[in-house]
Amino acid sequence: MKKFLVSVLLLVIIAGFVFAGGDQEKASGDTDKQTTYVFKYANTQSQNHPRSKSMEFFKEKIETASNGRIKVELFFNGVLGKEAEVLDMVKLGTVQGSRGGLFERANKKFLIYTLPFMFDSTDEIQKVMFGPIGQEINEGAMANGLYIPATAVAGGPRNITNNVRPIRTMEDLKGLKMRTPPIDMTLKTFKALGANAQQVPYTETYMALKTGVVDGQENPFSNIVDMKFYEAQKYLSILNWQIHPDPFFVNPDWYNSLPNDLKMIFDSVAELTMRYSNEIWLGSEKGYLATLKDNLDVNVVSPSDRAGFVNAVKPVWQGYVDDGIFTWDDINEVLEAAK
Repeated sequence: MKKFLVSVLLLVIIAGFVFAGGDQEKASGDTDKQTTYVFKYANTQSQNHPRSKSMEFFKEKIETASNGRIKVELFFNGVLGKEAEVLDMVKLGTVQGSRGGLFERANKKFLIYTLPFMFDSTDEIQKVMFGPIGQEINEGAMANGLYIPATAVAGGPRNITNNVRPIRTMEDLKGLKMRTPPIDMTLKTFKALGANAQQVPYTETYMALKTGVVDGQENPFSNIVDMKFYEAQKYLSILNWQIHPDPFFVNPDWYNSLPNDLKMIFDSVAELTMRYSNEIWLGSEKGYLATLKDNLDVNVVSPSDRAGFVNAVKPVWQGYVDDGIFTWDDINEVLEAAK
């Protein structure tokens, strides 16, 4: 039903823009109609990954809605570089859009989404992302040279794999060399939990696991399967410790070069795409978990043991308040909006 409603809404919006665009062109002449805007759009996941599928969805819908005035070129598998390199390309304008991690480089307030054990479900975080708080966080990225029309979730809750032992209590994490993305929140959390956090680029994580540079890593089920991390791991421990945002990074100069009618189309299709991304990505997590159960020893951390993890990371929350990234009022506002 949700997919049907999204599809109907998209068709209505596209039809409206086609007719409205026609009227505008008659009024303003043919100049904008004759210009084609190329949008190079990249990520580091495989073409089969849900994020990539949503990017293909965006290409199809934006080219249709704009009557071909916006042309999208897609680049998967990190062919243009690592996530940090691609994000820099977006800021420079050599690439016009990307999806991936490193959201704190866009706006440190994105970190509020990633507070450990902040949300009990992905439904809660989506309420915030598509509401006024989420819009304000998106707009804050302009100060760092990025336009973000909408933000989705980067898959389901994040969980832990490693090749040493099952993680059932905090004691089991102590001393393990855990690969983390170069995200401050993740580094501080694993330090608080007693692990030895190691920053490794996403595209280099498989070899780091395979060669023993790190013992384990944390990701949603979809990423663990897509990157075949399970081939170099023995254990999956389900802790549901964090959910990451997935902002749609856009070069602001490219966006501002669009005529107003295309800006409206771009923003509407971008939001629909990110909602679609949530739908297919979250819907796929059960299938990915089934694959992991076939390849790894899986344990679910009990509620009583999970409470130990939750208590241990409370100083991480306070640390961000002390650093002035956000306030307790901000945190409580997010928690209230998530209800």
